[in-house]
Amino acid sequence: MSRKLKGTAQNALVAATWLVVFVLLVLPLLLIFIQALGGGWQLLKANMSEDFMQHAIGLTALVALLTIPLNVVFGVLLAWCVTRFDFRGRKVLLTLIDIPYAVSPVVAGLCYLVVYGVESAIGSWFTAQGVRLMFAWPGIVMVTVFVTSPYVARTLIPLMQAQGKDEELAALMLGANGWQIFTRVTLPKIKWGLLYGVVLTNARAIGEFGAVSVVSGTIMNQTLTLALLVEQLNNDYKTAAAFTAAALLALMALVTLLLKTFMEWRVKSQLGHAESLLAEGRPA
Repeated sequence: MSRKLKGTAQNALVAATWLVVFVLLVLPLLLIFIQALGGGWQLLKANMSEDFMQHAIGLTALVALLTIPLNVVFGVLLAWCVTRFDFRGRKVLLTLIDIPYAVSPVVAGLCYLVVYGVESAIGSWFTAQGVRLMFAWPGIVMVTVFVTSPYVARTLIPLMQAQGKDEELAALMLGANGWQIFTRVTLPKIKWGLLYGVVLTNARAIGEFGAVSVVSGTIMNQTLTLALLVEQLNNDYKTAAAFTAAALLALMALVTLLLKTFMEWRVKSQLGHAESLLAEGRPA
């Protein structure tokens, strides 16, 4: 009897979980696409061809294309540094990596606005040189890089720690230089983890709202990314256009989710393989 009650309680808990997931996650996404397609394909096509929509899509793509390479370089160098070398301040550096996780994006955007705004010393110097940072796309890229900076590093650090550095040391003893060690030994072993970090970075970059809203100035056809455009169109009572922009973001999120799931599976497989080799006493 107790087993039957336990099975009933388990089934009820699973059903309740699926219900919560459907109501809180699946249903809102379905409603976004239903609303976006509710006016028909002609209205959807008309909204997609609007200048503000095209500009927001282009700006979002530009921010992602600039953010990802910067984070890849930063993340790989940081992961290499903390996993391959022992130095004073290493634990402090590992803690500082998590600052973007702890600081609210709105607070981060405000800090950038104070430091690089036209009223600051740095901002006024850039303005005198004809470079505008805040309320322009460079400021959007700067805050996006800040909020996404931990993703690549935090993905690679546990992977590289599990793999160890025996193969790199062996290559060094055989006469390979640093670049050869990285490209021929390290990079092939971390490629799936690196791609996983890239997927996470891209997902955050295209959907970032808080920090970007502070430094962008929300200027139509100039500093509105897709995430900001959804709010702007909704505030202007352009509901159909707002749902079109929201559907684009949701579609990007779904594609990112599929890529993330695949990359996560590959990273776990790579970690498991490395740990099994280490347990057998062989290099990972």
